[in-house]
Amino acid sequence: MSILPSQSSRPRTAPDKLQDPIRVKNLVAEAKKRLLGEFSQREMEPLFTELDGLVEGLDFERLLDGLALYVNKDLVQAFTLPFTVNERVVVDPTFATRDLVFTLNRTPRYYVLALSEKDTRLLEGFGATVEEIRGGGFPMRHEGAGGAARLPGGQGVNTSAQRDEAHRDFFRAVDEKFGVFQTEDKLPLVVAGVDRYFAFFREVSRHTADIAGTLEGNYDASTEHEIAQLVWPIMQTWMAQRRSEALERLDAAVGAQRCSSTIGEVWRMAKEGRGDTLLVEQDFHYPARVDETGLILSPAEDATAPGVIDDAVDEVVEEVMTKGGSVVFVDDGALAQHQRIALILRY
Repeated sequence: MSILPSQSSRPRTAPDKLQDPIRVKNLVAEAKKRLLGEFSQREMEPLFTELDGLVEGLDFERLLDGLALYVNKDLVQAFTLPFTVNERVVVDPTFATRDLVFTLNRTPRYYVLALSEKDTRLLEGFGATVEEIRGGGFPMRHEGAGGAARLPGGQGVNTSAQRDEAHRDFFRAVDEKFGVFQTEDKLPLVVAGVDRYFAFFREVSRHTADIAGTLEGNYDASTEHEIAQLVWPIMQTWMAQRRSEALERLDAAVGAQRCSSTIGEVWRMAKEGRGDTLLVEQDFHYPARVDETGLILSPAEDATAPGVIDDAVDEVVEEVMTKGGSVVFVDDGALAQHQRIALILRY
């Protein structure tokens, strides 16, 4: 069971916070009512006890823009989210993660490397906000020749070549430190800095394929807010490009007969593990029933009725991602000829 109360956008004001417990209380009551429509009070009592305890432990003063409550016999967890979600209760065999995937798809996380011979900074972004990472070697200062250390003098010494090589060594070390973060949490990268530093970084980096865009200039003294305002348009362009490329790949897959369309066919192919990339219109939802084989869907008018999957699209999203595929949400109408959903197949 998943409960996603809607939260207002930041900043969170006192009246907004006062409404949060009421929203959660009403959604919990709805969830219990729906569960009791399918199961007995005795069967549900342990789950209700866990749910009530979860709600009692919420700190409504510290909530962010969104909240998700997930409860089943194996997991009882609350997640505070830095983005708004559609308010709803989902009673299904699996948790509702579609809103989270959609928001992360349209509002992704990313890294920013602000290159400098003084302090090269690493920041993590989410949407239009960034936060500097202080740890793991960052911020990282150039202590070598041409940085904190003086260049050696003397007759016959090519100071320009020495400075360049020292910068290469420094940015190679920056790339190695960044690689630790990228290995643990692979995200797109925006590189900021003057052209000269960027040229050195590109020459020595092992992560050039991760670069989503560049920002020219010196940002030694820039605040997180100032950097975010400059970087977010770059990320928006990168995301639009990614959606466009996915649609082009879909066209090619259609020609190669490696594509599945309609929710029923996509459901079956996803269950079989054949999904490479799922494309779905952002507002497409599909309440459905599943036959005993688990492979055939039939539409359901009432998403809250017993035995109905609230949203088969959400289930497909989870299925594709669980089996190593990717998901791209596109604008409504972009997949009209595919009946709003399409799957690029692995084979």
